[in-house]
Amino acid sequence: MTRTCWIPAYVALGSNLDDPCAQIERAFQALSDMQGARLVMRSSLYRSPPFGRVAQPDFINAVAGMLTTIPAREFLAELKSIEQRLGRALPAVRWGPRSIDLDLLVHGTTRLVEPGLTVPHAGIAERAFVLAPLAEIAPDLDVPGLGRVSALAAGVPSSGLARIAA
Repeated sequence: MTRTCWIPAYVALGSNLDDPCAQIERAFQALSDMQGARLVMRSSLYRSPPFGRVAQPDFINAVAGMLTTIPAREFLAELKSIEQRLGRALPAVRWGPRSIDLDLLVHGTTRLVEPGLTVPHAGIAERAFVLAPLAEIAPDLDVPGLGRVSALAAGVPSSGLARIAA
């Protein structure tokens, strides 16, 4: 008899175009429909100023807590497929505006750096718009190689970040 191994995974959601709150809700629904994965937690929605130097609207951000049987590389591919199904166009510039953005933050205890995939996500420890919603649903999560989410969140300024909906 083969036992299924469920791995905890965390996904950042972001949008600043085309009714961002609705985009995030559609993304949560798509994550809950993902084969080989279960959506088990979702954060509140947060409004944050854009990251980078491109003039654009504020973002709506959230984090999904999931359990999955899918390896990290395939999980990321499924996230990119969801983005495409939800109508994401590639931004014209890095960190530009987008209708939906799904980033794999943590995949169990995986530590991986390869072309197109870094787990834990490379920017997780510096981004309040990721750490605040992640701390809401998983404050005791130990991000492999970086430490506990609550400690990471306490060390990052959250200027301009505001929880807008539970």
